[in-house]
Amino acid sequence: MNSDFGKVAVLMGGRSAEREISLMSGTAVLEALRRRGVDAHRFDPAERPLEDLKREGFARVHIALHGRYGEDGTVQGALELMGIPYTGSGVMASALAMDKWRTKLIWLAVGIPTPRFRMLDAATEWDALASELGLPLVVKPAREGSTIGLSKVKAAAELPAAYALAAEHDALVMAEQFIEGEELTASILGETALPLVRIQPATDLYDYEAKYFSDETRYFCPSGIAPEQERRIQALSLEAYRILGCRGWGRVDVMLTARNEPYFLEANTSPGMTAHSLVPMAAREAGIGFDELAVRILELADVER
Repeated sequence: MNSDFGKVAVLMGGRSAEREISLMSGTAVLEALRRRGVDAHRFDPAERPLEDLKREGFARVHIALHGRYGEDGTVQGALELMGIPYTGSGVMASALAMDKWRTKLIWLAVGIPTPRFRMLDAATEWDALASELGLPLVVKPAREGSTIGLSKVKAAAELPAAYALAAEHDALVMAEQFIEGEELTASILGETALPLVRIQPATDLYDYEAKYFSDETRYFCPSGIAPEQERRIQALSLEAYRILGCRGWGRVDVMLTARNEPYFLEANTSPGMTAHSLVPMAAREAGIGFDELAVRILELADVER
């Protein structure tokens, strides 16, 4: 038994729209930690109160929750109040990264390239929006993950329905310039950007189905882009991650145009850890197996933010 960590809770499930994926991630992490001799236990905050963590003597928490109430700073704040170290970013960074609008405002302020965007409401003039951002464009909730509620819009007439879909998931809805090019992701572990993963969806949109369930989506790691360009994107990804205050581990998603211009889409502070997930893929290319990755993430847990 690996007693270095004490009794560990793996938080999974929760109440967000990403519950299904969180259960998959959490189960994979739980099994990995147990294989490494860690005294790890399943803990679903949708089924029991968080106070049980303190009452039952958990010494550390591995957060495998995705989306709201797990990735947005709420559970992080509760754990800090209880004085229990946890994996990933702190309250402020988690809240900022979950909010794609405010993430963009910060990135723009420091010169991190990100697609042009506009926030939407029911009174938005759709034709003017299409003219301003160009078509196609992307409409999505500002505070959801895993492409939930996201649409790729190819005609102005499709915008009201895309807005309505996104608004079902969040009061904050954004339209974003569509960037044509290679889809990349940069995984961060500690102070290191791992090898980039290049994603090639079977369809023209890397959506929820393509992310987690499709066997037709192709992943390339090594990415196949020029080494000098990869190093540049890794460095920018670290900068984009740090300026939000992120720490521990995470992922930054990037589009690379045919002219080798990177555009940063979002930061993820509690990425997936499923069979289709990107951080384990990048770690494997860096010589870090899944079980070791789970332990390394746990080692980075801290309550002092």
